[in-house]
Amino acid sequence: MPEAGQTSESQNAARKLRVVMAQLDFLVGDIPGNTDLILEATQRAWAELQADIVVFPELCLTGYPPEDLLLRPSLDLRVREALEKLQSAALPPAMVIGAPIRSGGLLYNAALVIEAGQIRGRYFKRFPPNYQVFDEKRYFAEGSDTLVLDIKGQPVGITVCEDLWKDGPVEDAAAAGARLILNLNASPYDIDKQARRKALLERKSRENRVSIVYVNLVGGQDELVFDGGSMVFDHSGGLSAEVLQFEEGLYPVDLLCEHHCQPISRPLPPEPQLEANVYRALVTGVRDYVNKNGFRSVVLGLSGGIDSAVTLAVAVDALGKERVHAVMMPFR
Repeated sequence: MPEAGQTSESQNAARKLRVVMAQLDFLVGDIPGNTDLILEATQRAWAELQADIVVFPELCLTGYPPEDLLLRPSLDLRVREALEKLQSAALPPAMVIGAPIRSGGLLYNAALVIEAGQIRGRYFKRFPPNYQVFDEKRYFAEGSDTLVLDIKGQPVGITVCEDLWKDGPVEDAAAAGARLILNLNASPYDIDKQARRKALLERKSRENRVSIVYVNLVGGQDELVFDGGSMVFDHSGGLSAEVLQFEEGLYPVDLLCEHHCQPISRPLPPEPQLEANVYRALVTGVRDYVNKNGFRSVVLGLSGGIDSAVTLAVAVDALGKERVHAVMMPFR
């Protein structure tokens, strides 16, 4: 397949669309700080990458999971002020962000499309999960509508995280004419999760003949670790682009849109080794737990055994040796 800078006659007839996946780490509860991070990332995506669309993770405005912060009376006001700030910036790319939105007296886990200083579309997550680490039904109502929106001249469908794992949302967006689906995620890490995501995306894109851009959160929040691993699948079910897990950044992908929106394939990262991936998850979780809670340093007991030695290595890689204090346990 031709590289991004090359064209052919068929490519000349197609409209190129550049989508930037904003695989970033957000702080739960820091709505002003998260708003500034969204604005800074969008400005960079435009200035450095010439983005048409910038896609952020699920509930990036509040951080994930916001849990009982969603019950605070000031939530609606803070979200409204943040959205007004994002709109007033009137940045050239379309921004697709996640935020809690109240409508008809009910709170929804929503995706918003902001373009040219206006909220052009709202999508309410249809399947709030309520199992294992998720308790979204405690806070959010279920959406029911499909959103397919003309963005930069292309019909684009929007879904949120769990909607991809259920039958209905992707199928309905494809039936409504979407050629590309943007899926916003806050999907926690476990050892075989990325393989399951790939199998799901392959099937959903192939069966519905749509390309899917999957953007996931990265970073740690209390006991949860989010690994990123954002991906793009084409309408035939082929993996066209994949982002390294546990890496923050802005990652562009070009799509040639005519009858389909065909991603231009990018080199895929090497398959991570299991031990290396688990280690990076541990480092990410420790780093964000310490930093997001404002701790200056950590103290641990060092026995000389392998358990405390690995703990020490994780702590130093997460925080730097200056912030780690080891106390030797008694020994002869």
